[in-house]
Amino acid sequence: MLKFNIVHQESYSRGELLLRSFFGWLYIIIPHGFLLLFYGLFVWLATIAAWFIILFTGQTPEFYYKALLGYNKWGLRLTARILNLSDGYPAFGPDGVDDKTEIHFEHIHIGRGQLLLRSFFGWLYVLIPHGICLYVRMIATFFLIFLAWWAVLFTGKYPATWHKFIVGTFRWSTRVSLYMMFMLDTYPPFNGKSEELEAGEMPIDQM
Repeated sequence: MLKFNIVHQESYSRGELLLRSFFGWLYIIIPHGFLLLFYGLFVWLATIAAWFIILFTGQTPEFYYKALLGYNKWGLRLTARILNLSDGYPAFGPDGVDDKTEIHFEHIHIGRGQLLLRSFFGWLYVLIPHGICLYVRMIATFFLIFLAWWAVLFTGKYPATWHKFIVGTFRWSTRVSLYMMFMLDTYPPFNGKSEELEAGEMPIDQM
């Protein structure tokens, strides 16, 4: 099960919104992007190594799980700030602490059969159908992101329903990505709903 959330704040800083919008490329995107580029290369190499390890042993190596989890945590912190879904500066590193975002998934072993099925046919039964749906949803998502920018600028509030929809879009795309990278055992649903909420667990912003 994937736990994925970005906290919806009661109020947002107009100053931070403008600072990120005009200078975020300089003090957020460049330093984080530069380091994530190298960390992403490490994850790519770890993925190749993990593929062969799973093929020959049927076990997903611990180093691959930790690398992928750290990469997604770091990426989510960065995405939340760049898209103005959260205030504050994102922490550096795969183990960075953040009270505004949460992502977690279990270390599972999918086995050789699923490895080969997803590797050779995942494009057909996962990427194409989900990709079409996510393409349409992404258009609506970025339209809401644009409108939300003005809402925060004039009111200091981020409409909760818009925030929920946007977070749901990225939860959906992350779920598909992790399934294709052998880290989720169930086929991803065609929605962005939170699985932990459906299971009756309390979300991070209501704890």
